[in-house]
Amino acid sequence: MIQPTTGWFGAARLKTRHLLLLLHLYEQRSVLRAAEAANMSQPAASKLLAEMEGLLGVPLFERHARGVEPTWYGQVLIRRARSALSELGRAHDEIAALRSGRMGQATIGTVVNPGTNLVPQAIAAVKSDFPDILIKVEMDYSRPLVAKLLDGQLDIVVGRIMESEGAAELVFEPLADEPHSVIVRGGHPLACRDRVDHADLAEYGWILPPTASVLRSRLDAMFLEHGLPLPQNIVETSSLPIIIHLLRHSDLLTALPSESVAPYLQTGQMCALPIELGVRMEFFGIIRRRDQLLSPGAERVLEALRATARSLYPSVGDGAGMGQG
Repeated sequence: MIQPTTGWFGAARLKTRHLLLLLHLYEQRSVLRAAEAANMSQPAASKLLAEMEGLLGVPLFERHARGVEPTWYGQVLIRRARSALSELGRAHDEIAALRSGRMGQATIGTVVNPGTNLVPQAIAAVKSDFPDILIKVEMDYSRPLVAKLLDGQLDIVVGRIMESEGAAELVFEPLADEPHSVIVRGGHPLACRDRVDHADLAEYGWILPPTASVLRSRLDAMFLEHGLPLPQNIVETSSLPIIIHLLRHSDLLTALPSESVAPYLQTGQMCALPIELGVRMEFFGIIRRRDQLLSPGAERVLEALRATARSLYPSVGDGAGMGQG
């Protein structure tokens, strides 16, 4: 018999409608607007909120003249409720897939570099043996991907754990580091030089990741450490196709792992400048939720990611680097 993991036995009596209202309250910050979003009356919403607080024995929201704000208790339950509802939605999708004859599905998040080699190769291997598995892929930076993993929106992330919040709930299998190079189009004025200095980089426009990304902060620090002003002529984007198109048709510079544009480097359409940029990122790896039971489809993808990683990254070949943290 499954028992609650704490003394909060009232939590087991929470219903889906409680959790849905909880999320509406968090998003709307108003009982009236949350009630409207949940298609119920304000008294009914107030009663449901009182029921939740009575079952758990703690206040979930603070009431004030402007509306409601979640307490610390409320923030904990909101995060878990979002994950629980997401898991229920994914269970519905998996059951529908099985009923239609498919073997289920898997949703993967990936950062750029493994998203151009590891992840596509692993998916191709899975689809070769299990063509009926539906695989969804999302490319972004590590922070938003890990947040979606914690919320239950993703099964697996190939990226980095950049923050301590939620890290105890994750399992991390490191794969490889990701040195960045300065990438330009073939025929760029800097491409013909035997040596390029950091001061040369400041004379050109840049394609940079959004300001909230770790790579952006490290690129900014690189310029400042060399006594250079931050680039003012910039394009901000996290889209690799847009970055590639801009590079091929302008004199803009960008910082990317060489592997992510390897085909263009091999054909001479792009080149990596002869400079040690001095910008490195932490090891990326396979990230999962520690308490998550993967679906059969996601298990197949996880196995394929590990097998493909062993062939791409020599340090993974003997099992070294497959740790938890």
